[in-house]
Parts: sequence; C-alpha cells; structure tokens
Amino acid sequence: MKRFLKVLAVLAVLLGVLFLVFRTPDTDAAEMRAKYGSEASQFVELRGGQTFHLRDEGPRDAPVVMLIHGANSSLHTWDVWTDQLKDNFRVVRFDTAGHGLTGPAADGEYTKARYVADIDAIADHLGLDTFVIAGNSMGGWMATSYAIAHPERVSGLALLNASGAPRIEGEGQLYLGAILASMPVVHNLMTSITPRSLVKSSYKGAVADPAVITEEKVDRYWELLRYPGNRQAVLDRSNTPRGGPFDTGDIAALTMPALVMWGDEDKVTPPSGADWYEEHLPNDRAIRYPDVAHVPMEEIPERSAADLRGWIEDAVVEPATEAVDTP
Repeated sequence: MKRFLKVLAVLAVLLGVLFLVFRTPDTDAAEMRAKYGSEASQFVELRGGQTFHLRDEGPRDAPVVMLIHGANSSLHTWDVWTDQLKDNFRVVRFDTAGHGLTGPAADGEYTKARYVADIDAIADHLGLDTFVIAGNSMGGWMATSYAIAHPERVSGLALLNASGAPRIEGEGQLYLGAILASMPVVHNLMTSITPRSLVKSSYKGAVADPAVITEEKVDRYWELLRYPGNRQAVLDRSNTPRGGPFDTGDIAALTMPALVMWGDEDKVTPPSGADWYEEHLPNDRAIRYPDVAHVPMEEIPERSAADLRGWIEDAVVEPATEAVDTP
C-alpha cells in the first residue's frame, strides 16, 4: 500500500511538472486589443452588458453587408473581403461572443437564440434597416438562423461552407481541437494547455492549399483563442445543444436572394451540405470552388469577394458609386 501511494505521489509530481512545462496561459487583453485592434475597431457595450469588438467600414449610405465568422475564428478572417468591398458597400463585421476581442459571453450563454439576438442588437445599434448577411461555417448557421427569425431585415443571404444542413450531420470531419474538446478530462486541460501546433494543425485541416497558411495567421488564431475566457467558451459552446439541423420548411420559406458558396474539398462541412441548401432555398445561386476547402474567403479571397459582389449587384441591390468619408 505504501509503495502504491509513493507511485501515486511521483505521478502527481510528474503531472504537475508537465502541466507547468506545457501550460499556455491566457494572453493579455490590453495587449491583444493593441495588437489586433485597428483604427476601425469599436468596442461597444450592448445587450446584457456584453462588449463587442465591431468594425463598420465603407460609405454610410451604401448597401450593407454583414459578415459573420466561424467557430474559433474572428472578424479578421474577412480582412481581404472588407478591403475589396468597402469602397462601394458598408461592411459590418464583429467578433461573436466567445471569440476574438469580444471575449466570452457575459452571461455564459451560447444558444442559437443568443446569437440571433446579438446580430439583431448589432443591427439596431448601427441603425440598419436591411442588409445582406454572409456567414462561414458556424457563422453561416448563425446567418441562416437570423434570416429565419428576421426575414424582413435580410435583403440577401450568402452561405460559405455553412453548417446546419441535415446531410452533413455526422459526415463532417472534426478539427483536432474539436475532437479533444469533446473528450472528458482532456477538454478541461485545454483551458490551460493549448499548444500552437494544435492550432496550426486545425488550420491545415480547413484549407486545401497549405501555402495560404502563414505564421502570422497561426499566431493570430492562437493568441486570440487564448484571449481571456475564449478557451472556456469553446468548451461551453461544445456543451450547448444547437437544436439539431435546420428544418426543410424553414429553409424553403427564405425567399430572399441567396448565394451558396462552397469549397468542394471541404472535410468539415462536406459538399453534400451545399447540395442540401441548393435543393431547398427557393431563390438561390450556387458557386462551387474546386481545390478549395472550408474557408474560401481566406483561400481565394479576391475571387470569392468578386463573386459575392457580382451576386449582390445582379440579384440584390446596386452598390454605392461614390465613397464618402467614414468615421
């Protein structure tokens, strides 16, 4: 018995040493705001005391495009799109709760209703009557959820490798980080031990061409994941039921113009999801990208931004012809 206790004591010491060696602490919030904020960044306190990192760029009187990023990402994923669109469109993007410089949800809630309410609060705060909403992956699920709840405010819906389609439930390949987050005990360690190599591996799983991955981008994903509270938010989201895939009837009722943009090499949200959205959206256009995976706005940013712009101009609204000064 004494020998057994000694072994346990040694193991405890070893685990403690390993924890100290491999521990990756939270980043400093002020440092992250200075590094990843910009002149366009706003930090706005809205519903429930939640402060959102928000950027609102482009002519004030131009048609509005709101961009919603995916899980474990941030508004930075839309940097090139914003540069391509903001001369003629008012481009709104923000870090959703549990991401980027917004940080964790003030109330710890990560339900569909909460994300829909957050988008509505952003739109109200900016005085937006109607807008095109575009989302990637989980952001596409949020955008679709918002369109179902508030179709009167959505002039167009663009989905980039969006989650939420019944056909991809159980088909998609999870990121390594998502797999670990679903494992008991291990997932608790992820709030303290998140190696950069894990983030880089997950990023590689999201693209078809690894050449698009830069060390600077990996650093950004890794550091913002470690923004205070964001790692716990990953676990909290993974333990929050989404309510299942979308209902066919709800999708069929979305009569606004829709654009389905999909990378055919996606292993996270497979192309069968695009097939489902194309089948059930009544007023859609589809663009498929060979040799592109989960994040077209990062893999082929100029081409995908041009495709979105062309669709808006053709099917939704005319863009502004002249830029005006913005705050």
